[in-house]
Amino acid sequence: MKAFLKKITPTFLIDFYHKRLAVFASFYHGSPSEEMIVIGVTGTNGKSTTVDLITEVLESNDARVGSTSTVKFKVADKVWLNDKKMTMLGRFQLQKLLKQMVKAGCKYAVIEVSSEGIKQFRHIGINFDYAVFTNLTPEHLESHGSFENYQKAKGQLFKHLMKKSRKKFGNREVKKISIVNNDDQYADFFKQIPTDKTLLFSAKDERINGLVAHDVSVTPDRTSFVVNDQQINLKLLGEFNVYNCLPAVLIGMEEGVHFADIKNSLESISVVEGRMELIDQGQDFLVLVDYAPEIASMEKLYETINLFKKSDWQVNKVIHVFGSCGGGRDKMRRPILGQIVGENADIAIVTNEDPYDDDPIEIIHQVKAGAEKAGKIKNENLFEILNRKKAIQKAIDLARKDDLVVVTGKGAEQAMAVAGGRYIKWDDRKVIREILNDKVSQNAV
Repeated sequence: MKAFLKKITPTFLIDFYHKRLAVFASFYHGSPSEEMIVIGVTGTNGKSTTVDLITEVLESNDARVGSTSTVKFKVADKVWLNDKKMTMLGRFQLQKLLKQMVKAGCKYAVIEVSSEGIKQFRHIGINFDYAVFTNLTPEHLESHGSFENYQKAKGQLFKHLMKKSRKKFGNREVKKISIVNNDDQYADFFKQIPTDKTLLFSAKDERINGLVAHDVSVTPDRTSFVVNDQQINLKLLGEFNVYNCLPAVLIGMEEGVHFADIKNSLESISVVEGRMELIDQGQDFLVLVDYAPEIASMEKLYETINLFKKSDWQVNKVIHVFGSCGGGRDKMRRPILGQIVGENADIAIVTNEDPYDDDPIEIIHQVKAGAEKAGKIKNENLFEILNRKKAIQKAIDLARKDDLVVVTGKGAEQAMAVAGGRYIKWDDRKVIREILNDKVSQNAV
């Protein structure tokens, strides 16, 4: 019934409904965003990690922080994984969470802002003080209708900054600040949106008036870069994590965090759940879990994996378990994901991910077609296994000493979306640990 009403209701009435609901949700919960400095992070890739890094930097200044992301929720000292299958919570849920942050004494709230959330005006009832742009690649085009609409949706967060009043805490009037990745090809779109201050970051262009990372070095066990004449050595893997760190550095500096504390907090983070996360249960091969649901993130993943092959880690075969989403996500990316994995992995195992109401077999066939285009041969180095647990089991059974098993598409998500609006409890990392424990136990006998 809800889907039917949505089809027959004029768009302007749906928009009016969403906007009024967002405003009412804020009013109902006492406008909690007015009582904290609120940071919104948007873009295609890296948002969840950027939220985590900003949170860690602000906490290093003895501040209480709350955060919401695709990965997890945090209210001061309380942290739990996101089990809602939503990047940005619905209006009442989000405002309720912000109110909990206020009650817990949080000075800051860091919110991952999705284009879908913006499209439904979930941001309207929140007074943001910072807007962070990470990057932009084609994604959710079927939902938004075009890349231009997708870009405009992201831009709404930045335009929203100046529509809300500036907050005052004591003698401080909080400025409205935008933070933009100057290396992204769409940076100019976000830079031209008026705010009190626009801060730029880059890892390539030293000519900009902004924060520039120099001497970027990526190895299989660390990522390092120099900023403000200080070298930062991350435990997080991949050049993309330099870009995830730079907004955290900028916000930390704006909020008066000592640079030594910024450096120490970034260097202390060993993992973001489900993002380039290594699972070690005592096996003699590597297992890596990552989200990488779309083309650009998959390409970045393999940039890092290819470093493993050239390192002291001596990675032999790469065995990759993956799939693609249904539910209105871009169908065009399915064969491209298959082709990327087909070109880079030694063995590709295509499986179910989040089909929603789409036919999971059809999705798997479309992904498989891309892997075959890259030269993979079915039942030799290419397998179709609908059951995700059995697909992971197959990969681990095939793995030998010094191989690398990669499992992507879900990261630390806590549910799988299937037909009829149902959600099945699921955690790739939990399943992997169970299978690995059985394998290690059997080998010990």
